[in-house]
Parts: sequence; structure tokens; C-alpha cells
Amino acid sequence: MNRRSSRRSLSGIALTALLAGTAACGPFGSDDGKAAADGPSFTVAAAGDILIHPQLTEQARKDAKVTGQGVEGLDFDPMLAGVKPVISKADLAICHFEPVAGKPEGPFESYPAFLVPPQIATTIKHVGYDTCSSASNHTLDHGAGGVRNTLNVLDREGLKHTGSARSAAEAAKPLIMDVKGVKVAQLSYAFGFNGNEIPADKPWLVNQIDFKNIAAAEKRARAAGADVVILSIHWGRENQPNPSRSQLQLGRRLARETGIDLIIGHHAHVVQPMEKVDGTWIAYGLGNQIARHDVPTGLTEEGVIGWFEFTKRGGRWDVQAKYVPTFTQIPPDPDESGDLPKGAVRDHRLVDIAAALREDRGAAKLSEQQRARYRLAFERTEGTMLNRGAAKDGLAPLEPLPE
Repeated sequence: MNRRSSRRSLSGIALTALLAGTAACGPFGSDDGKAAADGPSFTVAAAGDILIHPQLTEQARKDAKVTGQGVEGLDFDPMLAGVKPVISKADLAICHFEPVAGKPEGPFESYPAFLVPPQIATTIKHVGYDTCSSASNHTLDHGAGGVRNTLNVLDREGLKHTGSARSAAEAAKPLIMDVKGVKVAQLSYAFGFNGNEIPADKPWLVNQIDFKNIAAAEKRARAAGADVVILSIHWGRENQPNPSRSQLQLGRRLARETGIDLIIGHHAHVVQPMEKVDGTWIAYGLGNQIARHDVPTGLTEEGVIGWFEFTKRGGRWDVQAKYVPTFTQIPPDPDESGDLPKGAVRDHRLVDIAAALREDRGAAKLSEQQRARYRLAFERTEGTMLNRGAAKDGLAPLEPLPE
């Protein structure tokens, strides 16, 4: 018998109250008449890649002139404000910090070796994130110094982190957080580092995907007192909405042969589906939280926030999965005179699609083009999320598409 079958119920998902531990109605809680939990409950929000391209830095510079906020003339807060109502409601909010953080005044670099404004970490904290995974294919873009600076930046903002480390001692200590009295551990691993090798004298610098190492890390977290273990994993093929064979094989093996409670994936820069395997939800790819690729594909602007409700029932963790489709609004390129087309959006903004459509009124009224684009993004995300049969296990949007 594997460890999962001895500690996890494989019964159907039960809806639970999310706010203040009591029954509630609306997108952040529901009451369907099922038996109350006999143990603790908490919610987790997890989103996709945060990757700051030059266009986003320029948007933050533009916004800082309006808000008068930020550091060294950069304010990312307006860009990500659209997801704050969701992220800030979660008991634990997990970001994926993909690039290397530089100095506040720059210089900054884009692909292939990212060096981004550390001011984005201030906004990540303001939005409501608690912790970030830091193992990605870009972790070693600027060597050990880049890892050290990135983690120092996250520390200064009060953001927990895991996946890379500044010392062997830091790498060996599991990240365990108290979430409403529950000890929740986070792990973070990446498939590789764009040709950069982990230094032989610093094998602890960043975590590379290896089943045995991940399984051992989960056991260490349990031994250190973790009640729940969440894995952030950077894997798969870029720009592919379908998970690769290696993702499917590794994800299912982790679900079946370890005690990991939730697997959240990154790297593809497009949304990939979720599925439940032996009681464990696997989010193969959450798309981009915020990015601005040189050649947007339409899919790269679409992302998802995974929303997971953990409830202790009969001594076992029951997890319900929902999702929030998001969209990064991107202004078009200016014409020959330097002007934007009439009626075009003028700013990069991360949007909670359902909320934006619900609030579509008054001075903030959306254009017909925006309305149509948002609905397309929501419906396409919904189709992708469900294309591995997750509807039968209760996967649904946190808030439905408004009529």
C-alpha cells in the first residue's frame, strides 16, 4: 500500500466554508448541505509565471508618473491590481517568481538572461502573495549572485520562498508555514536552467527535477512537522496547451507514490489542464500571471489562478479545486505617427475576467472588442482546464462567466 492510500480519502469532493471557518455563499464560499468538516480548513491561491519584459517595466514607469508611488520611478501596483481581490482572500497565496531580480535603478535585461526590476516584488506583496517558488529555467541566468540577490529581494518584502538557496543550510531546511493552525510545506523544482549548470561546489543552489529527490524532500517536510505538502514544479513545453508525456508520467507518479497533496505547474506560458489523480489535484500549467512576450500569441495573455479548498474530514485532507481565468490586456503597437488606434486599450493590465465583465458598467464600461476578447479568454480557458475530464471531480470556475 502506498503512502497516499493510507492517509487520503478518495471520496467525492465536498464543498466547504472558506471565510472565518463558517458557511458562506458566493465565489469564496458555499453551503451545499453536506456534513460539516471535523477538522481545520484553509484556502490556497496559486498563479502562473511572473516574468517582467521591457514593455511591462515601461508601463510601471508610466504608472509611477500618475500615482507618484513606487521606487526609482517604477510602480507595478496598477498593473496587477485586478487580481488583488482574489489573491488577498486566500489563506495562503503562492506566486511563481521566474526571473532574476536586479537593482532598483537597473540596468535591466530581457530574454535570454532576465534581470528585472526588484520593485515587482513590492507589488507581489501588495497583491497579497505570501510565498513564491523560485526554481525555474531562468534561476541561474546570472549565477549564484543572481540567486542571492533575488532571495534577498523577496526577504526584504516579507515573501517566503523555496526552490533556490543561498547556502546548504538554507536549502536543507523545509519551508513550512502556519496557515490557520495547519503546517503547510512548499517545495519547488525546475527541469533545467537553459544550459547553465548547477555549480559543482554549490549543488544546493537550485532544485532540479528528480523523482527521488522530490519524494525525499516531501518526507523531510513531514518529519519537520508538515501536515500538508504543496509542490511547485517548472516543467513541460512552452506554448503547448496540452501537457507533455513526461509531465503526465511524472505528475501521476508523484500523485500515486508520494504524499504530496497538491501539484502546481509552470513554464508553458499558456494554460494547461488540471486533473485529479488518486485524490491529488495536478495543475499542469497555470499560464502567465503577468508577462509580455515580444510576439504575443493570444494564448500567452491568458492565465489562471488556481483556487484550492483544503478541509480535514475523517482525519484526511479533502481538496476541492476551482479556477479564476485571467487576461493580460496589452496595448497595440502605435502607428507611424506614434499614436494608438482609436478605441484601443492604452495600458498593460492584468484582469480577473469574470470580475471585469460583472463590473462592466458606468465610466469603466468595456468596449465591445474588450468584452468579446474577455469572453473568448474565459471560455477557452474553461475548455482547456476541463479537457482531461476534471469536471467529474468538481473542477469549476470560482465565479461563472456573467451572462
